[in-house]
Amino acid sequence: MIELAPVLVGAAPLSPAEVVAVARHDAPVQIDAAALGRVEETGRVIDGLAVDPHPHYGVSTGFGALATTFIAPDRRLQLQASLIRSHAAGTGAEVEREVVRGLQLLRLQTLASGRTGVRPVVVDTYAAMLNSGITPVVREYGSLGCSGDLAPLAHIALAAMGEGDVRDASGALLPASDALAAAGIEPLVLVEKEGLALINGTDGMLGMLVLALHDLETLLLTADVAAAMSVESQLGTDAVFAADLMALRPQTGQAESAGNLRAFLADSPMVASHKGPEDGRVQDAYSLRCSPQVHGAARDTLSHAAMIAGRELSSVIDNPVITLDGRIESNGNFHGAPVAAVLDFLAISVADVASISERRTDRALDPARSHGLPPFLADEVGVDSGLMIAQYAAAGIVSELKRLAVPASVDSIPSSAMQEDHVSMGWAAARKLRRAIDGLGRVLAIEILTASRALDLRAPLQAGPATGAVRDLVRTVAAGPGPDRFLSPEMEAVTALVQSGDVARIAKEHIDG
Repeated sequence: MIELAPVLVGAAPLSPAEVVAVARHDAPVQIDAAALGRVEETGRVIDGLAVDPHPHYGVSTGFGALATTFIAPDRRLQLQASLIRSHAAGTGAEVEREVVRGLQLLRLQTLASGRTGVRPVVVDTYAAMLNSGITPVVREYGSLGCSGDLAPLAHIALAAMGEGDVRDASGALLPASDALAAAGIEPLVLVEKEGLALINGTDGMLGMLVLALHDLETLLLTADVAAAMSVESQLGTDAVFAADLMALRPQTGQAESAGNLRAFLADSPMVASHKGPEDGRVQDAYSLRCSPQVHGAARDTLSHAAMIAGRELSSVIDNPVITLDGRIESNGNFHGAPVAAVLDFLAISVADVASISERRTDRALDPARSHGLPPFLADEVGVDSGLMIAQYAAAGIVSELKRLAVPASVDSIPSSAMQEDHVSMGWAAARKLRRAIDGLGRVLAIEILTASRALDLRAPLQAGPATGAVRDLVRTVAAGPGPDRFLSPEMEAVTALVQSGDVARIAKEHIDG
C-alpha cells in the first residue's frame, strides 16, 4: 500500500483532493503549528468571557431555545457534556466510514482556525482519532442541516469524550473508551463553548459533496465513453460532434463532452464503414446525437457545485464565533442552504445522465432501432433473452433516480421550539445524492456491458482504439456473446470497473493527445 503524505490542517483551506485523501484513503493529518497558536489565543478569550457576570451565548448560557438561561460556573462542565449527549441522537443505519472521516476532518479544520474558542487539546484529540483510524458510529438520520449537522457531529464529539461506540482501524465495533485507551488518547472533558464548537457546522453535507464531486468527475467521463460505444455499435455518426457545430452553442461542458466523444470514436473502422453517401440516414436519435448536450449540462452543474464547495472549504462555521478583534458573535453561517441547493442540483443532473444512458441501452436491444443487431443481443433468439432484463434493471434504477432528484432543500420543518424555524435539509440532500451516484454508476455499467456485446456482434467490423480497449477490459470480467448465463455477477463486475475509474482510465490511455 502506498503511504500517503500527511494533510496539513489549519494552515490554509483544505483542497477537495485532501479531503478525499483523508476520508477515503486514510491519509494522516498534521496540525499546523501556527494554527495551534491561534487556537490557544482564542481559548484565552473564552476564559475571560467565562468569568464575566454578563451572559454570553454558548459560554454561560443554554442553547437554542434555552439561550436566555444563565448557567452558573459550577454547572458548565455538565452543560457541555449534556449538550453532546443529548444531541448525539442519530438513528438508523451506520453512515459510511469515509463520510464520518470527512465529517471529522472538516470539523477539525474549523477548530484549527482559531475562531471557535476551543483549547489545543481538542484539536489534538480529533487529529489523533483520525490518525488512529478510530471512526465514531454516526447514524443516518438526525440532521436537519440548519444549525450545522448537529446530531452527526455530536456523535463524533461523544466518542472524543470516551462515550458511545466506534469502529477501530480494522472495522471492529467497540466502546469509544476502549478504543481511545488502546490508542493512548485521553478522553476530552469539555469546558465552556467547546460543546457548541464541536457540533455547529456544515461538515457532513460538505464532506459528502466533496466526495460526490470526485466520483462524478470520473462518472461523467465514463458516460462519454459509454455514449461513444453506443454510437459506434449502433452505427451512428460522429459528424454531429464536430467542434465547429459545438462552437455555435458555446456551452463549456457540452464542448468538453463532444471533444471526448470525438476522441473516443477517432480511428474507428466501424464508424468509417458507413461514412459515405450510401448511408441514407439523415440523423441519429436524440439519445445518441444529443449526448454531449446532456452530459455537458451535468458537467456545468458539477463546475458550479465545485465553486460552492470551494467557498465552503474556505469557510469558518461556528456559532457563536470569535472574530479577529476578539468579539464573540452569534451568526447564521451554519445554515446549510448553499450546500443543500447544489447537492440537489447534482441529483437532477445525475438522473438526467442516467436517463439518456438507459435510452441508448434500450436502442441497442431493439432490432427496429439497432441497425442490424439481433433482438436483445440474444444468441438464439426466442430461446435466449440476451440482455433484456439488464435493461429492466437500468430502467428501474433510472425511475428511482428521478424520485431522488426531487429536491430536499425546498423542504423545511421547524424545530427547537420554533427557534430553528427554517432548515436546509442539506444532510438529507447529500444522503440521497450518494445513493443516486451509486445508481448512475450501475446504469452506465449496463450500457457499457450492452455496447461491448454489440461491438462484438458487429464483427468483422472492428471497434476504435479507445472503445475497443474498454470492450477488452469488460471481457476480463464478463464473457462475450453466447447462450444465456447468470448475468448478475457480470453486471456487478462491470459496475466495479466503472466505479473504480478503470473504464475511464483505460479509455483515456487509448486516445491521442
